[in-house]
Amino acid sequence: MKPRKVQDLKELSTEELVDLVAETEETFANQKFQNELKQLQDTAYLRILRRDIARMKTLLKQENILQKGN
Repeated sequence: MKPRKVQDLKELSTEELVDLVAETEETFANQKFQNELKQLQDTAYLRILRRDIARMKTLLKQENILQKGN
């Protein structure tokens, strides 16, 4: 899986982004559990998920700051 691009994430609404963060965090937890059990084939996927979550949370934080400023 490829990392999500910031431009694609910016096109999503805040609600969609919050839902996507929750979904991605759940996927990350499941993949991390599989990795602990040595069942995960692609361990690089964990890194991609972790960075995607950080990218989405950063966008949410920026949107929150912009909304407070107005």
